[in-house]
Amino acid sequence: MAKKYVTFGEIMLRLRSMEHYRLFQTPELEATFGGGEANVAVSLSILGEHAEFVTALPDNAVGEACKWELQKYGVDTSAIKMVKGSRLGIYFLETGANQRPSLVVYDRANSAIANAKPGDFDFAEIMKGATWFHTTGITPAVSQEAADCALEAMKAAKKAGATVSIDLNFRKKLWQYGKKAPEVMRELVKYADVIIANEEDIQMCLGIEADSDVTSGKLNTDVYKDLCLKVRKEFPNISTIAVTLRESKSADHNGWSAALSGKTGFYLSRKYDITDIIDRVGGGDSFAAGIIYALSHFDDEEYCINFAVAASCLKHSISGDFNLSRLSEIENLAKGDGSGRVQR
Repeated sequence: MAKKYVTFGEIMLRLRSMEHYRLFQTPELEATFGGGEANVAVSLSILGEHAEFVTALPDNAVGEACKWELQKYGVDTSAIKMVKGSRLGIYFLETGANQRPSLVVYDRANSAIANAKPGDFDFAEIMKGATWFHTTGITPAVSQEAADCALEAMKAAKKAGATVSIDLNFRKKLWQYGKKAPEVMRELVKYADVIIANEEDIQMCLGIEADSDVTSGKLNTDVYKDLCLKVRKEFPNISTIAVTLRESKSADHNGWSAALSGKTGFYLSRKYDITDIIDRVGGGDSFAAGIIYALSHFDDEEYCINFAVAASCLKHSISGDFNLSRLSEIENLAKGDGSGRVQR
């Protein structure tokens, strides 16, 4: 029987400039849907799990289309709240190239999830039978109300006996309602078992410093073990910390690996040199889904971190927010088959 995974957060309309054009350089924008926790739910569903996504959507044709898109990939949408007179958040994406970085512009104020309030979702009922609950630091950045809902969900998940994970996901452009990220995120993390982050997320969301420069394009992996020890010292409830290590050589060329501080030790993954990136948006969410799946199914923590990195590596080759990689593809890459040869 498939395990039940629940995620909670915001899904948005994603409007992307075609190919590598600048926004509105041409009149065409590609319309799809995406958002951190929804992306994780889609990945887990594709990997064969029962994934339930909880959010609020506008009760109109756009909201229905969004729900249908999730259902297309097998995601359970039964707990989604449809709200009359509300709106779906939007993000505009301009795909970078070479030394021009990708650009994201948010238009998500007063979205359905931003206006949701504690009590709007029956989290006690939703969490019945749940093996795992996942959310991110994006949702609490949207509004105080959304932050309160995320905290309510995490408490309900803990009470139900589910493993709780949070991807810290610091988004500077979103923290605009009067609270600084650590004021909110440090309280949420008290209810988590697993943290997923990069070093900047840990610094900006938890106020725990690392001695390295995330914008230099070079990474010193020696600092990560110490950083994880600092997090564990302040949050002894955390059993596992997965830290992504991205070397941004250009918009099209990244080095990609990760570290895991788990129950059995500290592990560094295989490193991938990803050239000709198709779409890196959603890469962190595909990593999160990979580590959630792996920790649920495998005892070898070193293999778990390699599985998650392989899943995310493949996502960089797929357009859109969702990682459409099959389990067999991820397993093959995690075990060392990265040739890219045609499968016949």
